[in-house]
Amino acid sequence: MDLPPSLRATRSGKIALLTLDRVAKRNALNDETMLGMERFFTHLPADVACVVIAAEGEHFCSGLDLSEMSGRDTLDGVRHSRMWHRVFEQVEFGPVPVVSALKGAVVGGGLELAAATHLRVAERSTFYALPEGMRGIFVGGGASVRVPRLIGVARMADLMLTGRRYDAEEGAAIGLSHYLVDDGTGVKVALDLAARIAENAAQTNFAIIQALPRIAEANPREGYFMEAMMAAIAQGTDDAKDRMQAFLDGRAEKVTDR
Repeated sequence: MDLPPSLRATRSGKIALLTLDRVAKRNALNDETMLGMERFFTHLPADVACVVIAAEGEHFCSGLDLSEMSGRDTLDGVRHSRMWHRVFEQVEFGPVPVVSALKGAVVGGGLELAAATHLRVAERSTFYALPEGMRGIFVGGGASVRVPRLIGVARMADLMLTGRRYDAEEGAAIGLSHYLVDDGTGVKVALDLAARIAENAAQTNFAIIQALPRIAEANPREGYFMEAMMAAIAQGTDDAKDRMQAFLDGRAEKVTDR
């Protein structure tokens, strides 16, 4: 896969690991990195079942590389924001679930990237901020849509108006991460979760990342209908029938085994 030096991709079985590697810039996202991320997600091998996004150095991502903003006019700014939307759409609504391993700065565009992933594992060094108000700009990578879904509009407004910073424990408490782990263990935990996700039926994983958020946003009448359709599609597959039979025969793993 043709990736820029700021990204590194490796693979172990059904799990692909994409690592941000722009340590000198605290893994700030420039255009080259964003377009490389898009290529990664649009060219995933069909047998990859889950992706983990991690980072080199002390920080996950310090956000947009502000050095690239100086020459843009208003129309260029709109186009640039829409490019970020397109890339993060590939993360959130791509072919497989995505787990992010967070540490250090998860700031601005870094929080936008994290919010587009399906599970977030935060090391205790993690901190979150949206400093756009301090910089005279506004979020442009989808934060105004995705972050309020996690923490609410009022908390996001507080982050942007005051420059407030949440530490890892506060972030976990309000919904910015799903798992809080010791420093240095985030990637391992994320890979372990990815391995568990990869064991699921492909049709169920697809339904969870594609149908579930759309159902949640629909009005109840439409949501119930979409749920019924998705349930019927999933349970009608040969894979689902085999898995249910294994459970009935006592051959399947139980929830209490995990």
